[in-house]
Amino acid sequence: MSDVQIAPRPDAHAYGLAPAPEALRYDWGNDEPAEVAGILHTMMPSNARVLDVGCGTGAVTLIANRGKNNELWGIEPEPERARLAGVRGIRVTCGTLDRAFVEGHPPFDVVMLADVLEHVAAPGELLERAASAVKPDGLVLLSVPNAAHWTMRLHLLYGRFDYAETGIRDATHLRWFTEKTIRALCRHCGLEVVAMRHSAGNDLPEYRRHLPWRLLPGRVRRPLVRRLTRAAPRLFGCQHVVAAKPRG
Repeated sequence: MSDVQIAPRPDAHAYGLAPAPEALRYDWGNDEPAEVAGILHTMMPSNARVLDVGCGTGAVTLIANRGKNNELWGIEPEPERARLAGVRGIRVTCGTLDRAFVEGHPPFDVVMLADVLEHVAAPGELLERAASAVKPDGLVLLSVPNAAHWTMRLHLLYGRFDYAETGIRDATHLRWFTEKTIRALCRHCGLEVVAMRHSAGNDLPEYRRHLPWRLLPGRVRRPLVRRLTRAAPRLFGCQHVVAAKPRG
């Protein structure tokens, strides 16, 4: 396996496509059970040694591990985000998941990649590297945006694909996934998917801009979107959230 090449500061990928992204734009987490951090929390074991690859500021890391008595490690290439994750009690390395890091640490019970694979040019290599850092009976938890979400389909129907600072069309995204392709990637990387859920994405700006959604009060819209996500996850699911184990 070759050494994974990741830009030292992935936010640079947005150059010329969108305004320069704010480093702390994702410094928040939604602990609702239907959103990514809440779903990861239900998949996360307790009393585990956890490595969060691309941990950002640690906001999602902390929600996913809340009350689990886990030992938290993180890797984050953006210095400002790494500093904040460290302040929040995560043992963070400012850098990328390279061979030296994996060889220099005992295998982890859990390796997590929450909305990370879409930011790298070679997601398969990164996922293989993550799988090599987990115990044989350990767990890889990951999430990726759904490239077939209804908002994407609507924009493409009108011949539009406008990059944004955040969300599914984040200008720093280099790869795009459907449920089928993320399953295939896991399989190719020697991982068996043992659970998959889909986030509702109630915080997407389209729910405040498009009809009929913007006419609905939040107390009506949010549970409606959650129900639609359960009924048609490939259309309404904002992110695919996966739990996988090493095969063999």
